[in-house]
Amino acid sequence: MRTERNLTRLDRVFARLDREPERPAHLDVPRMSRHRVVLFSATLAFYLAIVVAVLTTSWLVRFDWQVMFFRPYQQWPEIHAFLDYWVVLGQRGPTAVMVAAWLGWRSWRQHTLRPLLTFGAALLLLNVTVGAAKIGMGRLGPHYATTIGSNEMGLGGDIFPSGHTANAVVTWGILAYLASTPRTRRYLSALSAVVSLSVGLTTVYLGTHWISDVFLGWAAGLLILLALPWFEPLITRVETVIFSLREAWRARRFGIAPAHAPSGVTAMVPQRAVLDEEPPLRETIGAARSARAPAYLAPGPHTARSERSPVTPAGSRRPPHADRVPRGTTSARPVAGG
Repeated sequence: MRTERNLTRLDRVFARLDREPERPAHLDVPRMSRHRVVLFSATLAFYLAIVVAVLTTSWLVRFDWQVMFFRPYQQWPEIHAFLDYWVVLGQRGPTAVMVAAWLGWRSWRQHTLRPLLTFGAALLLLNVTVGAAKIGMGRLGPHYATTIGSNEMGLGGDIFPSGHTANAVVTWGILAYLASTPRTRRYLSALSAVVSLSVGLTTVYLGTHWISDVFLGWAAGLLILLALPWFEPLITRVETVIFSLREAWRARRFGIAPAHAPSGVTAMVPQRAVLDEEPPLRETIGAARSARAPAYLAPGPHTARSERSPVTPAGSRRPPHADRVPRGTTSARPVAGG
């Protein structure tokens, strides 16, 4: 008869994680190649050119006012209701929840935190860079413009660059960045480009942004995606620290040996016995299993009978007999006289 302790929800989560497929041996982690550096440099130059064009009240500012006076929402009112919902694809809260749910499922299946950590790093960079630019330049939007032909800079606004546009580029572009195959990356890149472009133009249609805000938002989001390979080593270190803390917590709570044991070292892996006097079993952690932490040992039954080593008793199994003499020896029985 075996005894089992009722598992908590956290116990079941850890047990399920250890039953999932192991982390892929070769993760396709993007690197900062020469091609990516060229794209990053060109995007940065475009970003700076837009800022300079707006600061100097160039032709781009005049174009902003022309588009604003055109009032697209009055030219095509029949699509206004649809675009009011479509622009949500660039809103931080709903999109972050949807993408985080998908990346969380991927982290669960691949036994790695890299998708979620990469997404978190991208959102952090987005908040810092785009937020600083908005506050630093303080441009007013079309609905609050005061002087016709002015660039409306330094007046306490927060619409330059467009946050909806930059968020759409980063949130949907991160799916392409984390794609596992080149073909999937191409498809997701095209999909994210369509979504981010349409969200940016939707904000212009609704009159909430200048067209130059959208241009700068596209550049700001693309800069973050292109710069992510520089943060991959930091993401890897953070993931290692998180797993180490988890293993230390599990070792403290359940008495499980540390996960990262050297190859060929014999580690004590305790199992809950039915009898208190049953000694712990020994398990050798070989080179083939050193790549993954030992399986989570939830309180459960003993080792299955098929996994136990057969025990052969020493000596012969034949019962002793008083008249039986081992072979090769002479009998000491006395011989009766005639």
